[in-house]
Amino acid sequence: MTDSTQTAGVVRRSTRELSKAAVSGWLGTAMEFMDFQLYSLAAAIVFNKIFFPDVSPAIGLIAAMATYGVGYVARLVGAFYFGRMGDRIGRKKVLFLTITIMGASTTLIGVLPPYQTIGIAAPILLVALRLVQGFGAGAEIAGATVMLVEYAPVKRRGLISSLVSLGTNSGTLAASGLWALLLLVLSEEQVIAWGWRLPFLLSFVLLLFGVWMRSNLKESPVFEESKDVVPEKKSAIETGLKQRKGRAFLLSLGLRFGQAGNSGLVQTFLVGYIASSLAINRSVPTNAIVYGSLLGFATIPLVGLLGDRFGRRPVYLGLSLLTAIIAVPMMATIASGNTVLLTIAMVLGLNIGVLGLFAVESVTMAELFGSRTRFTQLAVAKEIGGTLATAIGPVMAASLTAWTQHWWPIAAMLIVYSLITFVSTWVAPETRGRDLVGPEDAL
Repeated sequence: MTDSTQTAGVVRRSTRELSKAAVSGWLGTAMEFMDFQLYSLAAAIVFNKIFFPDVSPAIGLIAAMATYGVGYVARLVGAFYFGRMGDRIGRKKVLFLTITIMGASTTLIGVLPPYQTIGIAAPILLVALRLVQGFGAGAEIAGATVMLVEYAPVKRRGLISSLVSLGTNSGTLAASGLWALLLLVLSEEQVIAWGWRLPFLLSFVLLLFGVWMRSNLKESPVFEESKDVVPEKKSAIETGLKQRKGRAFLLSLGLRFGQAGNSGLVQTFLVGYIASSLAINRSVPTNAIVYGSLLGFATIPLVGLLGDRFGRRPVYLGLSLLTAIIAVPMMATIASGNTVLLTIAMVLGLNIGVLGLFAVESVTMAELFGSRTRFTQLAVAKEIGGTLATAIGPVMAASLTAWTQHWWPIAAMLIVYSLITFVSTWVAPETRGRDLVGPEDAL
């Protein structure tokens, strides 16, 4: 079979090309989330000691979480910039640029000198590289999502696009596994002295492989078919800005909010909170993220299949409501200090409230938008939701738990995030099977 064919004006890709797109989307997203999870875990575990050593542990944790959060501001800028570019010149070229920028900045974090060596310049350089990393990552996952959704057969969009979520899971697993290994074989002094650098430096190998994969990928067939209705000079920008005022964009923010907020709390903040506030060995929550990510290899494709079988809305409604229901018992279990029960609680929270929601989010948000501005709107919606929920959430949680000396603010935030997504899903249309070549949004 040839790599691609065109019949009656419709561009189609072969199974071989679909497989290459799937691997490329999975790999790029895995690399993005590995980079960001490496940073988030480092921020939760050691960055307060390396880059903010002259403050109290609680203030150091808040400062480290803040440096984690600034990357999400840069992601929003990158989403605007690269999203417009992707709608104008194509998905492939943008994905090549984003993975290069993101991987290079992550590697450079691994060679930064500590505060004890260069003083205040150390955290300044850390924030600068975090900003560059975020700028490159701003359109990475949106671009990978758009590429896979536009490549996939209609009846298998949910399953195939869930590979993007599987990439996030793979990256989280790799980063968490590396940190778990470091904490197992190295002493705390060794980790702080040099061990924390190793995962960042290893990401350079993935960067090389990812660039090679992206350079051999064909353009999205939907983009090739619909680009004749996207004027070259202004429509991708002006129409995108106009449509962002519509209901589809606002609903996408709500759909994104629950998953993004839950992710920032479960995968980032809880690791530092359990170690510093509950005085439990930091390897326990790190291992819980590893176990949860392993289970996610079954959860993510299952959710994708359920979305293809029953529709996006029922799956979205069920997962968001269940997350709100289990928030209080999950946090009470974690606060009990029983390491086995704590691990089970974190695994369930990760799979239901983060990975499960993300699996159905990928295809639903892409199907909500028309072909003219799908990349731009998806990227901006994801990053605004991420900035509001994920970047602010850990800092707010750190502040509230320090003030109340209790876990209830974390549970309350999980409930609010999940209910926002539940309400957004309730008023959203069903998008399963929608024609992606159409230029208009779903509502």
